[in-house]
Amino acid sequence: MSQQPPVNPYATAPAPLRPEDEKLWATLIHVGGIFFGFVPALVGYLVLKDRGPFIRGHSMTALNFQLTMLIGYVAGYVLAFVFIGFLVLLAVGVVIIVFGIIAAIAANRGEEYYYPVAIKFLN
Repeated sequence: MSQQPPVNPYATAPAPLRPEDEKLWATLIHVGGIFFGFVPALVGYLVLKDRGPFIRGHSMTALNFQLTMLIGYVAGYVLAFVFIGFLVLLAVGVVIIVFGIIAAIAANRGEEYYYPVAIKFLN
């Protein structure tokens, strides 16, 4: 016989973020991806996804992009043994910097942004 864990009757849903805060967090998630890979996007998605549709959309697209670039890095490391991988690693690094900056600018303006080279892992 299994028992249900007690439900906290005082628990509330997280308060939605103000639009300025949503823009700030979305910008930080995109910029953080340039320096720390998929970690800021993953943390942002898990912590802030219920705080507003804007931050949910940006954290989800950033996570999809960073996971796609992680696949590119792995492919580059594997191909490094045949010397073409170094070009792949360089290309992935440039793509992360360029599209990360473009996405951060769009997020700071309050616009939606979709990375052109991202596989949709999350919907």
